[in-house]
Amino acid sequence: MTENNVDQNKADKLPKSWNPAEVEADLYQSWVDAGYFKADPSSDKPAYSIVLPPPNVTGQLHMGHALDHTLMDSLVRRKRMQGYEVLWLPGMDHAGIATQTKVEAMLKETEGKDRFDYGREEFVEKVWEWKKEYGGRIGNQMRQIGDSLDWSRERFTLDEGLSRAVQTIFKELFDQGLIYRAKRMVNWSPVLQTAISDIEVKYEDVDGELVSFRYGDGEDSLVVATTRVETMLGDVAIAVHPEDERYTHLVGKVLDHPFRQDLKIQVIADDYVDREFGTGAVKITPAHDPNDFAMGQRHNLDMPEVIDTTGHIFNTGTRFDGMDRAEARTALTEALREQGRIVKEIRPYVHSVGHSERSGEPIEPLLSEQWWVKVEELAKMSGDAIRSGDTVIHPASQEPRWFDWVDDMHDWCISRQLWWGHRIPIWYGPNGEIVCVGPDDEAPTGEGWRQDPDVLDTWFSSALWPFSTMGWPEATEELAKFYPTSVLVTGYDILFFWVARMMMFSTFAAKLPNSPLGEGADGRPQIPFKDVFLHGLVRDEQGRKMSKSLGNGIDPLDWVRDYGADALRFTLARGANPGSDLPVGNDAAQSSRNFATKLFNATRFALMNGAQVGELPARESLTDTDRWILDRLEQVRAAVDTNLDAYEFSKANEALYHFAWDEFCDWYLEMSKVDFPRLEEGEEMTEEQAARAASTRLVLGRVLDTLLRLLHPTMPFVTETLWKALTDGSEGFAESLVVSQWPDSSMTTDGAAVDEVAARRIEDAQKLVTELRRFRNDQGVKPSQRVPARMDIAAADLADQEGIIRSLARAAVPADGFNATASIEVRLSQATVVVELDTSGTVDVTAERKRLEKDLAKAEKELEGTNKKLSNEAFLGKAPEHVVEKIKARHQVALEEIERIKARLEGLPQA
Repeated sequence: MTENNVDQNKADKLPKSWNPAEVEADLYQSWVDAGYFKADPSSDKPAYSIVLPPPNVTGQLHMGHALDHTLMDSLVRRKRMQGYEVLWLPGMDHAGIATQTKVEAMLKETEGKDRFDYGREEFVEKVWEWKKEYGGRIGNQMRQIGDSLDWSRERFTLDEGLSRAVQTIFKELFDQGLIYRAKRMVNWSPVLQTAISDIEVKYEDVDGELVSFRYGDGEDSLVVATTRVETMLGDVAIAVHPEDERYTHLVGKVLDHPFRQDLKIQVIADDYVDREFGTGAVKITPAHDPNDFAMGQRHNLDMPEVIDTTGHIFNTGTRFDGMDRAEARTALTEALREQGRIVKEIRPYVHSVGHSERSGEPIEPLLSEQWWVKVEELAKMSGDAIRSGDTVIHPASQEPRWFDWVDDMHDWCISRQLWWGHRIPIWYGPNGEIVCVGPDDEAPTGEGWRQDPDVLDTWFSSALWPFSTMGWPEATEELAKFYPTSVLVTGYDILFFWVARMMMFSTFAAKLPNSPLGEGADGRPQIPFKDVFLHGLVRDEQGRKMSKSLGNGIDPLDWVRDYGADALRFTLARGANPGSDLPVGNDAAQSSRNFATKLFNATRFALMNGAQVGELPARESLTDTDRWILDRLEQVRAAVDTNLDAYEFSKANEALYHFAWDEFCDWYLEMSKVDFPRLEEGEEMTEEQAARAASTRLVLGRVLDTLLRLLHPTMPFVTETLWKALTDGSEGFAESLVVSQWPDSSMTTDGAAVDEVAARRIEDAQKLVTELRRFRNDQGVKPSQRVPARMDIAAADLADQEGIIRSLARAAVPADGFNATASIEVRLSQATVVVELDTSGTVDVTAERKRLEKDLAKAEKELEGTNKKLSNEAFLGKAPEHVVEKIKARHQVALEEIERIKARLEGLPQA
């Protein structure tokens, strides 16, 4: 038939099988070349915008990035299809410590030099050269997973525009007294020789020793315990609880220091002390412990520094000066032992120690003169933005963590002792002058003037990211159109370190005179994003954090190579529950790859059978099967919209998966084969058959068209390939799925009510087919074997479905002389259906008996095992209730299985 030839030509536009590697790169580039991802700030479409959390310029795409990007891409692709003007703005972070460390290591290896051999300006030039040559790798990896970013707007946290924004906000904060310089406690890296942020400190359990030693003698002595004996050289006090009667008589006394005559140990009382822990007495070293520092401030204690920036003892006037921390720890322990001050055996003690993420050594809490942001007012504005509902956190369960942080935030150390980064715009004069220089100011010159050598914490510039990337402090078209951004998508683990700081700086910048950011609701400061969606962390299949030490990391680009980008994305999106961690493994990726293949094969089958896109026939002329699948499609479409609007990616993609695989492929496609009768050569369809086939082709096309649109945001490559083949040559369709219309109810049921009768009939037909298949399997009938069956299904209101039921259950129409050898009863919604079957000659009795006997032995072993556990009183007394209930359920299943198998064995004819 001519029509069939056309259909075959459409199918031939698809390859014989789905091979992502042959398609993805060229397809992605075609989207970029067509300009589909470019945002137009002059457009009159409603705006939707996301700024990409900037990955480190040193970075390589990991599973956390892949999850983050998949979810953002799903959002922006859907919004484009919904008719929004979409800006998804890319960029990278200069990553001060990470980049400088990498370049220093490279120079050491290739040239045998360190940064001081070059000097500041030449070294920074070396870093720029490295960035130009190696810094764009992660951008290419984003393309490989399909990120639909507006690459024409890519930004870098050290580019000229962002540098201007950084200087502007620094000066505004400085002029308002919100940036100040002070000597405070910081996390110090002796290897990197800089203060580092909290997020760059990783805590690890370390095997240490707990040393208990005595200050003072006789009745005036106190015993303290520590894992860091070396810090006792800077002890100035011992703290006890004010209500601890053991030590009340000692409060106010002064004890001698065992090694330093210039230090005296005061006994002080403070509620911070836990009198139930250890001896109830705590040694206080204010210059080398953050809690001790706070106590030192409360009690106006001296703060002698005894560990220098390289991690060595200094300034104590003792023989321990010059030793590194570990060496001094051992030497001091032996010296205390010699004085008889060790009061009990030193015992192993596992404790958590902060380590520098970049250099690996234990961080040293140090007093250091640094630049700080006063956060109290800024943090309050950040909290108020959530309390007022201007910004909404998803899931809401993360709100308490937000308030715990912003309502008790400590001032932020923003200076780093590095050369790569935004240099602090402060100049010092010869007579003690301090001048802050803005982007349009002239820096002071002349003898004795010098710029602060430090650079700003990387998080300072990235805190400006939502608005600096759109041209702030200038009033730009982009800010007017796309700010505030629609949503921030990120992991819950950086809620405090980045999200809160963006909120602080954005609300501050919005309040500045003549700010282009404008006002928010009711005159409140404009917020940077309307929604904050916090997803969980990607973990391995056992729920463990992915790490090099465990060897359980997965490179997402390996999955792209082995399974395709769509499989990577669908695996991550399908598992993305708000705020919950996501365990993944290769099996999940293979399952997603199988799903892509299933879609491909289903579309190819539909095209080979003439699936068409066009106007649907009148609803009343459709079969029950067609009305059912369209109604189910509409229900799934509505559920997908509801879930995606609520950032419930997992629910949305799970619904699409089960509809596509279970209902569309496994049921509807199989049912539709009845409408495409196999014709003998020269035979033609009747008018009724032709009309029914034409109708089914249109329904097939409509379901596929809608399904591919719904899946496109998560699986862009396979859906684009299939949709183009489906719509090829059809009028009224966009040139690409990327810019096609997002489905609404007019594409499925056009607002018609759900056909409950059709749904009931199809559900009953599915139940009857399922029971017949189960019976055939129990009887050992081969799947390909057609079994004669007599069924009276008129009373069940399934007369129109008989052809489908017989086709799917492989139940042949009985011929004359039919002899029923078995029967089953199936209770359906309208009646109980009795099906009589002639299974004679279809069962290999000997093979079936062996199979059943094997199954019986397995069930009896299960029964024996569960019996033992349920008769064990010790087990029942200790096991959790849910475990016991699970074993009881297994026990009952085993009993029922044994009964079923024995009955089947008894019913088999003798071989």
